[in-house]
Amino acid sequence: MKSVWQTTSSLPTFPPLEGDRKTEILVIGGGIAGLLCTHFLREAGADCLLLEANTICGGTTGHTTAKITAQHGLVYHRLLRQKGESAARQYLEANLAALSAYRSLAQTIDCDFEEQDSFVYSLTSRTALEQEAAALRRLGAAAEVVSPAQFHPLKFLSALAKPLPIREHTRVQALEPSLAHTNLGSVRAQKIIVATHFPFLNRHGSYFLKLYQQRSYVLALKGAPPISGMYVDEAQGGFSLRPYGDLLLLGGSGGRTGKPYGSWEQLSSFARRHFPQAEEASRFAAQDCVTLDGLPYIGPYSASTPWLFTATGFGKWGITTSMAAARLLTDFVQGRPNPYASLFSPSRSLFHPQLAAPALEATANHLTPTGPRCPHMGCALKYNPEEHTWDCPCHGSRFAEDGRLLDNPANRPLSHPPKKKAAEPR
Repeated sequence: MKSVWQTTSSLPTFPPLEGDRKTEILVIGGGIAGLLCTHFLREAGADCLLLEANTICGGTTGHTTAKITAQHGLVYHRLLRQKGESAARQYLEANLAALSAYRSLAQTIDCDFEEQDSFVYSLTSRTALEQEAAALRRLGAAAEVVSPAQFHPLKFLSALAKPLPIREHTRVQALEPSLAHTNLGSVRAQKIIVATHFPFLNRHGSYFLKLYQQRSYVLALKGAPPISGMYVDEAQGGFSLRPYGDLLLLGGSGGRTGKPYGSWEQLSSFARRHFPQAEEASRFAAQDCVTLDGLPYIGPYSASTPWLFTATGFGKWGITTSMAAARLLTDFVQGRPNPYASLFSPSRSLFHPQLAAPALEATANHLTPTGPRCPHMGCALKYNPEEHTWDCPCHGSRFAEDGRLLDNPANRPLSHPPKKKAAEPR
């Protein structure tokens, strides 16, 4: 279903690739991270080109709740405990710089940008909130001055994308050193940035082991009482709220893609209890890549591919982190130092208590004797009755009932679409 952003904006269109091309820097993926990378590269005078398999902003970017904030749940207390003060301070600085960059760009783009207070709440633990406030004070940023904002992401990106060198309906099918093969020709580039939400190249980086995907639902409510500010529950599975015009966006009720979790009905039930006069204006869903340690992977794709870079694992904070990623990757491909490179390095240690979970999940699904298989790595797909899709519980690829590819890391449709009558609940 279309999001509120998709029904209240129009995006520019771009032609497909015509034959072989050569460029200095190739960006793969037309979501917000890829578009921002291309914008900053072009601003720096680099020769660059962006390839998008379908149309720009058709994936997670078009279905976000569009909060711009450095307050990512209760992240700073955890970072101080697990990574230390230096890492926590860098994470805060990188995201505050991203917020500042949005604020600057929004001065020249009509995108409904507005400052909003942001609140993390808890229904069970006052202590957790007090610990987070203490962590922010230790980092020199009182909780009340983080200065978040919200905007209309597609209005913003529509204006940003218009002058950029973009080719749509051009799917990258394979990569080799400084060369991308697509369905319409090849592109030779000195550097390549993979901004495809989930990295699709399995031979390097082990992303299939250190990433998983989560799906969450959103209702746009009309007639709800007006609220001021953005709200998010600190607990896993809680709800988030933010206003947009005369609408209230209610999000949450999600979980790991391909696994049993909530539904729009849970959001509807919450809305009926707390906003009985409200009517549903639209509903949509988003998908997020999550890393094992909670920090994004931004930088060289792997130690063995110096020509290849990526940005992924933004969790539920992809808007702000995409800006931080774009600035960092622009520095990387142009050979400039960046103070946050080590913090977000995709090559940081894989030794993490949760590392075994993705491997065990993949093994279990490979041993499943029946059901359609994901073309990414052969995992057994699970039927999602809420959205009438086939979802991969290993890495989050999703397919329509007719076999069309909806979400990566798979890069091709199902060769033999399963019959609807064979659908089984997740």
